[in-house]
Amino acid sequence: MGNWVVNYWFSVLFLATWLGLNVFLFVHAFLSYEKADKYFYTREILGFCRHALRKQLDHNLAFHKLVAYMICLHTAIHIIAHLFNFEHYSRSRWATDGSLASILSTLSQQERDEDSWINPIQSPNMTVEYVTFTSIAGVTGVIITIALVLIVTSAMEFIRRSYFEVFWYTHHIFIIYFIGLGIHGIGGIVRGQTEESLNESHPHRCAEFLEQWDDHDSHCKHPRFEGLPAESWKWILAPGILYIFERILRFYRSKQKVVITKVVMHPSKVLELQMSKHGFIMEVGQYIFVNCPSISYLEWHPFTLTSAPEEDFFSIHIRAVGDWTENLIRAFEQQHSPIPRIEVDGPFGTVSEDVFQYEVAVLVGAGIRVTPFASILKSIWYKFQHADHNLKTQTIYFFWICRETGAFAWFSDLLASLEHEMEELGKVDFLNYRLFLTGWDTNIAGHAALNFDKATDILTGLKQKTSFGRPMWDNEFSTIANAHPKSVVGVFLCGPQTLAKSLSKRCHQYSSLDPRKVQFYFNKEDF
Repeated sequence: MGNWVVNYWFSVLFLATWLGLNVFLFVHAFLSYEKADKYFYTREILGFCRHALRKQLDHNLAFHKLVAYMICLHTAIHIIAHLFNFEHYSRSRWATDGSLASILSTLSQQERDEDSWINPIQSPNMTVEYVTFTSIAGVTGVIITIALVLIVTSAMEFIRRSYFEVFWYTHHIFIIYFIGLGIHGIGGIVRGQTEESLNESHPHRCAEFLEQWDDHDSHCKHPRFEGLPAESWKWILAPGILYIFERILRFYRSKQKVVITKVVMHPSKVLELQMSKHGFIMEVGQYIFVNCPSISYLEWHPFTLTSAPEEDFFSIHIRAVGDWTENLIRAFEQQHSPIPRIEVDGPFGTVSEDVFQYEVAVLVGAGIRVTPFASILKSIWYKFQHADHNLKTQTIYFFWICRETGAFAWFSDLLASLEHEMEELGKVDFLNYRLFLTGWDTNIAGHAALNFDKATDILTGLKQKTSFGRPMWDNEFSTIANAHPKSVVGVFLCGPQTLAKSLSKRCHQYSSLDPRKVQFYFNKEDF
């Protein structure tokens, strides 16, 4: 009897425990995906720890995805285990060979106790489908499986990038998933022998004497079973409370008044918003979540801060890349309408906060994703203005890759100011920047070639000439490694995954095996 129970339920219980553990981690991963203040504070608390330990916090999205994959894997195995179990139940219920399995399957009829059953298929006419859709475990199992499928499929990069609203709303089905998971075990479909019955008829002693269970003189009686208490709620209770607390905190913060002090429309449909908010304190490279109630009450979108901590306002740059951003830009372009109300939550920490911890920093931005480095370069300008002697960084290499010339316009003024500042201070070598134009034609290239001898670039007005095409990263990394043979170099990217793989590979390739020589550390912004 004990072996029959173990063989049929062990796989389900074991996998359910693993699934519960992964769900526990998933809620924490979801919190890390939301990137609440705890992420920033944890990085600050671990500031005194080794770089490698602190850097692991920047892989929160990878952790979020990994745990989600593990949940999918164990969910699939869990369902398969249930299907095998129900196949065994069905066979046992139809069996007439007097085996232990067949006797236990008819136990509730023999005892005339409807609650003392172990086989959920309690009659030969009962089907697996009937048990599935009439039991709490079955109904909730179907619901949370469908919810999980929708969450995972809508989180594919193509949908997330092209149909963000679908991803955003579907991802919040996790609430249904966790509610269903919490009550999944209430029906008691996983059962065990009662304590009293174990004392009367222990399986090690009585399983071999089936025929004597009905004898009055026998020490073995018919075993009685009861549903095991639900366990899944224990895995989600603590992280669920943390999540609710975080949402309340973020709701309170988002309702604080935000004053829009300046609105600027840049070329290439880029909107700049300068804002102020009581008690708002930021660091370089951080980002905020923005909501515009007149467009959508529920949608919050992340935007990197382009202002410096030294400024008395905070700003973001928004490019039209979807319905929400297009509607927002359109709302601010209407001159005779009141300025839309904006709600802000944040700021939140990112890898770019560590940029000033490196002697040499390499900043790589692609298109509008250059925004974290705008904050960094502005902060550098202020640090030189105020003669900040605590600045550890000695050299910055900045690479900006754009498809169209108009994208350079809103950022060129800042680069021009930095050029002038570095010349006055005699630190021309501090900032080395390169601009790359990937979307060009022969007319643009010919016009640039004809004016190459001019002091400033014909496209940007800067002294540094624009390059056509993409950077040759092997040459760039080799040059940096030779120029700084004993430095620790931080490479920061805000760009696509293909570029991230290329830069990460170069960081490993050009880092010296000798820890006393040049070392490249790769850091990528994730949203």
